[in-house]
Amino acid sequence: MDSAFIIEKSIFIVAIFAVTMLMAMYSTWAERKVAAYLQDRVGPNRAGWGGLLQPLADGMKLFAKEEFEPNTPNKFLFFVGPAIAMSTALMTSAVIPWGDKLEIFGTTVILQATDIDVSLLYVFGVVSVGVYGIMIGGWASNNKYSLMSAIRAGSQMVSYEIAMGLSIIALLMMTGTLSLKEIAAMQSGFGWNVIYQPVGFLIFLVCAFAETNRTPFDLAECESELIGGYHTEYSSMKMGFYLFAEYANMFISSTLISVLYFGGYNYPGMSWAVENWGVNIANTIGIFALFAKLCFFIFFFMWIRWTIPRFRYDQLMNLGWKILIPLSIVNIIITGICILAFK
Repeated sequence: MDSAFIIEKSIFIVAIFAVTMLMAMYSTWAERKVAAYLQDRVGPNRAGWGGLLQPLADGMKLFAKEEFEPNTPNKFLFFVGPAIAMSTALMTSAVIPWGDKLEIFGTTVILQATDIDVSLLYVFGVVSVGVYGIMIGGWASNNKYSLMSAIRAGSQMVSYEIAMGLSIIALLMMTGTLSLKEIAAMQSGFGWNVIYQPVGFLIFLVCAFAETNRTPFDLAECESELIGGYHTEYSSMKMGFYLFAEYANMFISSTLISVLYFGGYNYPGMSWAVENWGVNIANTIGIFALFAKLCFFIFFFMWIRWTIPRFRYDQLMNLGWKILIPLSIVNIIITGICILAFK
């Protein structure tokens, strides 16, 4: 393998990890600002202009906090739990197409860490491993509330993964590929998949809330019942890893929604921009277009958190098993009928 290719991909992977961590860090600031706006408050305004340095202050606080461990016989697993949660959150960004390509010093740089034929299947595989980080951390904490929270999170994520996978099947029937790059490339202009799969998009969106443990599906962190949830016994950066993993997953989920259903880096007039402004300018605009879309969905995640109350656990499971799964199966059947009818 060419050493220049390895260096190029290494730099790109490090950049993507850095962007993911930066987005996760400043999502904490945006969360507080959105909550403050919706509740007619100011929000963070002390550290830096408009509180922009508040995430850095929070990070320094987590690093400086005292490290302690509960009286648990599973000390190794106690450390492994947050590491798995954070690692899986970062690994999913490797197959996302952040843009088309750039021409740099005569070399074509593909704006994707790796392009595999089954990249969508890879994302689902990595996300399904992420639940082990929560389960292991809750169980190894030797705390009944943490264990109950971990069981809740595990059953919730497994249940909603089924409906999410079924919603994607209808999309695969239309596109005929598991490659995220090809799915994004098919949605040029306004030919977004959300127009052809509105029901699949709604199912995927609801399941994304459940998979990231966001309100109204944050039963795993129900403070009134479970104190702090699965990370009750964690402190310092181990707790920080769990918190960052949640926001990183929200960032990746918003990106996936944008790529699968809203054209990804495509925007109206992109082909005209390529012809008149060149590949670099047109595709740079595409990167900003993708980030504009995903930032909207991050805001939507936060908006829902401070608007809709938390579900009861029986409502959560009923929605997943009795509504979303049958609805996604019906959506697959209707999609198949439409494909055969208009073929």
